[in-house]
Formats: sequence, C-alpha cells, structure tokens
Amino acid sequence: MKASLIWLILALMAAAGAHADEKAVPLKEAPGQPAVEENCASCHSLDYLRTNSPFLDRKGWQAEVNKMINVFGAPVASGDAKTIVDYLAENYGTGR
Repeated sequence: MKASLIWLILALMAAAGAHADEKAVPLKEAPGQPAVEENCASCHSLDYLRTNSPFLDRKGWQAEVNKMINVFGAPVASGDAKTIVDYLAENYGTGR
C-alpha cells in the first residue's frame, strides 16, 4: 500500500512538471485582447479559444461567457463581459 502511494505521488509530480514548460498561447492582437487575457486565462488555458472557435458564433460565445460568469462564478465585470464576447466573436467565431 505504501509503495503504491509513493508511485502515485511520483507520477503526479512528473505530470505536474510537464505542464510547467507549457508555452503561453498567443491571442490575436485586436481590441478586447487584454480583457480576455486578464479574465479568461486566470481560470483556464487560452487553448480553449482555438478548440471551440470552429463551433461558436456570437450567440455561442455569449452563452460560454455567461456560463463562466453565472455557473462557474468567474469574476468578470459586465463591461468586460461584452468586450470579451465581441473579441471572441470577431477573432475566433464562426462568423469571422
């Protein structure tokens, strides 16, 4: 049992170290970029934008931002929320 716990701890430490060398995901330079970086990157990777961009239009991005605020409790000011949705829809949405 003790040996299993030690192996588990070592495996978790190795996995954590792999993420330490991760490079920051650069966002497209456009109005609203700072609001996205300040509000979104504090909770999750910005890779999320590229992963979901082929599927989300403005309404989809609005729903995602609303979910982050209302369901997950992201502390985003209402003015920033609109800026974030505008940025995402213009730069990573299906309608771009």
